[in-house]
Amino acid sequence: MRLARRTTFALVAMLALGFGLAAPAMAASPQAATSFIKTLGAEAISVLADKSKTPADREAAFRTLFTQSFDIDAISQFVLGRYWRTATDAQRAEYQKLFQEFIVSSYAAKLGQYSGEKFTVRDGRNDPDGTSVVPSQVERTDGGPPVRIEWRLTGPDNAPKIIDVVVEGVSMAVTHRSDFGSIIQNNGGKVEALLTSLKKRSGQG
Repeated sequence: MRLARRTTFALVAMLALGFGLAAPAMAASPQAATSFIKTLGAEAISVLADKSKTPADREAAFRTLFTQSFDIDAISQFVLGRYWRTATDAQRAEYQKLFQEFIVSSYAAKLGQYSGEKFTVRDGRNDPDGTSVVPSQVERTDGGPPVRIEWRLTGPDNAPKIIDVVVEGVSMAVTHRSDFGSIIQNNGGKVEALLTSLKKRSGQG
């Protein structure tokens, strides 16, 4: 049971590393957004299911999917929250690099736990807030209820980007933003403390 839950989490993490953002005015059409998520899911599952790849190869493939599919700059700024304004240019640059490394290293080790979960995408829609929303779910192999994932995207039809993902009704932004904010607050409001923590978490410190 625990292994099945970890495996499901690995797939969710691979497919749903989204973070809540204020939506720009432009949104991809529901058809384009749905097609984008279906393609991303197929590519992610291909990486997860390919046991011939080394962990380094899977991490490299994961990194490519992440950088191509998510608005990394906007995501990292949102997660840092109000501290983005107080950080120096050098701290911002280092943070954005470490943020990406943190995400990749955090979940790459879980990729090998994939054991055949099915990823299903339903038709998307446009919301009044300017985002395209695509519902999906991961069917668990342990017989438990499916994991519901809602994707939010923006951008033109030929280049949509994921700006938010809600897993079982909870935006992953809340966890990371709260976590990062707590680290900074507990260290006198110093952004440098978060940088040190991210280095350790990604194996660089």
